[in-house]
Amino acid sequence: MSLSKALSLLPRRYLLEEPTPIQRLHGIENALASSLGGVRIYVKRDDLTSLGGGGNKLRKLEFLLGDAVARGADTIIATGGRQSNFARLAAAAAASLGLACEVVLARMVPRAGAEYDRNGNVLLDDLFGALIHHLSPGEDSTRFAGARAEQLSRAGRTAYVATLGGSSAVGSVGYAACALEIQTQSNNLGIDFDAVVVPNGSSGTQAGLVAGYCALGLDTTRVRSHSVLAPAASANAATVEKANAALALLGFDPSLTSDDVKVSGDQLGRGYGLPTPAMVDAVRLMASRQGLLIDPVYSGKALAGLLADISAGQFNAGDNVLFIMTGGSPGLYAYASHFLGEDHENLS
Repeated sequence: MSLSKALSLLPRRYLLEEPTPIQRLHGIENALASSLGGVRIYVKRDDLTSLGGGGNKLRKLEFLLGDAVARGADTIIATGGRQSNFARLAAAAAASLGLACEVVLARMVPRAGAEYDRNGNVLLDDLFGALIHHLSPGEDSTRFAGARAEQLSRAGRTAYVATLGGSSAVGSVGYAACALEIQTQSNNLGIDFDAVVVPNGSSGTQAGLVAGYCALGLDTTRVRSHSVLAPAASANAATVEKANAALALLGFDPSLTSDDVKVSGDQLGRGYGLPTPAMVDAVRLMASRQGLLIDPVYSGKALAGLLADISAGQFNAGDNVLFIMTGGSPGLYAYASHFLGEDHENLS
């Protein structure tokens, strides 16, 4: 069975109007010039989606909400960190489909204050009409969401729980669909991408791409990631597990191993959501040379990793590298002090 056919058999609610464009980053190439060693950098604009401020989580939500509606759900419960892009887009997508939404926001980053607690994605969660549950440090968001779903059930409602980042097998399938989209665009553009680079947080984006590449008979190690949440070994293991789960859901052989997945932990810094100087530089470079906004938690660190890998000679002259721009720019407003030069002490 083809990947296209396998995808068509799963419940899906379309949230993206069309394939997101692939563009060459001429501004960055011109700025870095000889240091790129002849490597060409392209970007897939998964930030360029109209719903909810845009971002890669919509691909996961297409299948998660398809599954939820198929199960008769009237309420979506999404979990994530305080500044979760997934929670924001779950709230927006639920609003567009006429579903109730509750977001469970855990304290995953040791930050506080109005800038972080009330701005960025948190502000948008409220605007999209979500009921927000703010957890205390140490509270388990998955357990809370499950208990809340049971409470709603007793009240006669049907809740669908979408856990951290939407990176279940169902959610990860969204990026298997993206792998098919990339391959179609690659053929149409006449460009063979030697690597596809993504951030790895809850692992679902890379897992879906790896599953998609595997189903298409392509080299899965072309999909590279930079971990922003866990050490590389843990991120690799989680990615393998989720990629195999996505393959099984699609009806393909789930036989991937750690050798089939490439994850770097070089840009993690002090941990999830904690800025690094390389991230700040990458965000500023993309903004000042391309006019594009990338977020400080995911794409900022991943772009910093890609540029470091190019500088270290991990690519050859003439290679075409595709960077997945995952969106999340509302998060910039929750980290304003780092970009305004007011919080140098907390850069690692």
